[in-house]
Amino acid sequence: MGNDICRNQYARLGQGGKIVATYSIPVGPLHVALEEPMYFRVDIEGETVKGLEISAGHVHRGMESLALQRNYFQNITLTERLCSLCSNSHPCTYCMAVENLAGIDIPERARYLRVMADEIKRLASNLFNVGIMAHTIGFNSLFMHVMEVRELAQDIKEGVYGNRMDLAANCIGGVKYDIDDEIESFLRTQLKELKRPMDELYRTYEKDPLVTARTKGIGILPEKDAIRLGVVGPVARGSGIAYDIRDKAPYSAYDQLSFTVQTETEADVRSRALVRLREAIDAISLMEQCLDRMPKGPTVPDCLPDIPPGQSVARSEAPRGELIYYLKSDGTDRPQRLKWRVPTYMNWEALHIMMNNCKISDIPLIINSIDPCISCTER
Repeated sequence: MGNDICRNQYARLGQGGKIVATYSIPVGPLHVALEEPMYFRVDIEGETVKGLEISAGHVHRGMESLALQRNYFQNITLTERLCSLCSNSHPCTYCMAVENLAGIDIPERARYLRVMADEIKRLASNLFNVGIMAHTIGFNSLFMHVMEVRELAQDIKEGVYGNRMDLAANCIGGVKYDIDDEIESFLRTQLKELKRPMDELYRTYEKDPLVTARTKGIGILPEKDAIRLGVVGPVARGSGIAYDIRDKAPYSAYDQLSFTVQTETEADVRSRALVRLREAIDAISLMEQCLDRMPKGPTVPDCLPDIPPGQSVARSEAPRGELIYYLKSDGTDRPQRLKWRVPTYMNWEALHIMMNNCKISDIPLIINSIDPCISCTER
């Protein structure tokens, strides 16, 4: 036995004198469990994860460099193409950074319209994540049902904005779209149709024994570790941290609207899914509040000032968590520096905690639970 162990450097003596195989497996950069390219080297003992190494950089597109080659208005289109599922949050936060620097006050109606664009994207993004979770655990009928419900949100985006993914809703100083009586009636009908299936979905994820068995107690991120790592969004709120930029530093019209910062305390995959589902339900309420309270008036200011030299920062609550934009201007029509920090950059370090001592079969489930967006992280 001694000679066998010497020849096999990936074996060790376990409890009871039994040999336990230890080895490393690659996950990615192209893998069925990953929505985007990313490489994980996972150290395994038997079926248990004992170590993790994350390697990024496989989809680097040089977006921050491209932004310096375009003027302020062209960058609205560029930032919207950073990510599909949170494509409204990027141009909205970028526009806020420009507005903060130039002292531009957007019209009141535009504030509500920005909230509506943000929330329909949050609804669709969160549903996509929990749908992929159902697919990962092998509950394909639930996956198809989630995607069927999500189609109602996609229909809203297509009916109001003319596009199912990139809404092109934002501009510097306001928004590029408005709602008339016909579109408002369509919106109210669609939102009403969403309520019942959303409640059904939540009850399924909360109580179904298959979902519970595969997600409860899996990928735990204790609150103290969540605070230490600075995680954001549903990952933080799933660990009991009530941190939401819409509440902590309200922007657009969020200070005029009523919603609850959703939290769970179990800190596992199930908790993060339940937080996302409740936030999707809240998104319906927020959109209805916008329709009820939105004043008449313009959606853009009469004129825009030149962008002065200086620096500014803007923050928003993207579907995955806190999104930060930093802008530096030298007084020309192009930014001197544009930088963004996305939620995934903060959240993926938590995988080292979540995946410690988990089983191989839980790896895709845990990775999906942070809802990683690689394309907007690798700038």
